[in-house]
Amino acid sequence: MLEGTKLTYAICGHRLLNAASISIHPGEVVAIVGANGAGKSTLLKVLSGDLNPSQGSVCLNGKPLARWTVRQRAQQRAVLPQSINLTFGFTALEVALMGRTPHLRGTERPHDYAVVRDALSMTGALHLENRPYTTLSGGEAQRVQLARALAQIWDGDHPRYLLLDEPTSNLDLAHQHTTMQVARVFAERGVGVLAILHDLNLAAQYADRLIVMSRGCILAAGEPVQVLQPALVEEAFAMEVLVNAHPQSKRPYILPVSPNQ
Repeated sequence: MLEGTKLTYAICGHRLLNAASISIHPGEVVAIVGANGAGKSTLLKVLSGDLNPSQGSVCLNGKPLARWTVRQRAQQRAVLPQSINLTFGFTALEVALMGRTPHLRGTERPHDYAVVRDALSMTGALHLENRPYTTLSGGEAQRVQLARALAQIWDGDHPRYLLLDEPTSNLDLAHQHTTMQVARVFAERGVGVLAILHDLNLAAQYADRLIVMSRGCILAAGEPVQVLQPALVEEAFAMEVLVNAHPQSKRPYILPVSPNQ
């Protein structure tokens, strides 16, 4: 389990995160939703070890995160940040291959290349493998970076975790769903997935649990049908909504109420 307990993060006297507690279990997809500035990305960065909490603690598979080496952390959890700027002339395959670095003992083996090509295929980016990364569109680069993260935790001896910060932000409708379907496939393989999403309907369709954040605090947590109630959504997003059941999945489906109606 990846667990954060009473996490607080402050900078220049301003609390971006305030006593937030969260757990991600192997085999589940957890989505974090909330308005801009709610603290979602800060929480993910603290959980991943990119930021040290001002207060509170993070444990990875039963051991404090600080007691794992950088290499050991990288073997157990992969992070897809909001944006990555690469200006070197690497091919898409070479960028995705970076995900295998924590597992290498010397040079890459045929197994590493096979994993990376499988990951690129899973994200719909295998046809890009020989393209210079700098020539890719925003959506194509996003899919290659997702393949890199998948390759990083493709196999291993410990329970593994995939942390995704707005993984669908640059993607068209079809690839948004492909990305979340990949998250579900990895959860079925025993990986714990945490995804920051802005689309409430996408979160409701694919997540086992939702965490709603507001002003650095966790406002609510639970199954989508429990959490996505009109009053709570309005409190978190300052937007009046209707919540219906999706005709196929029966999961919550959010419709904004037009102010002109």
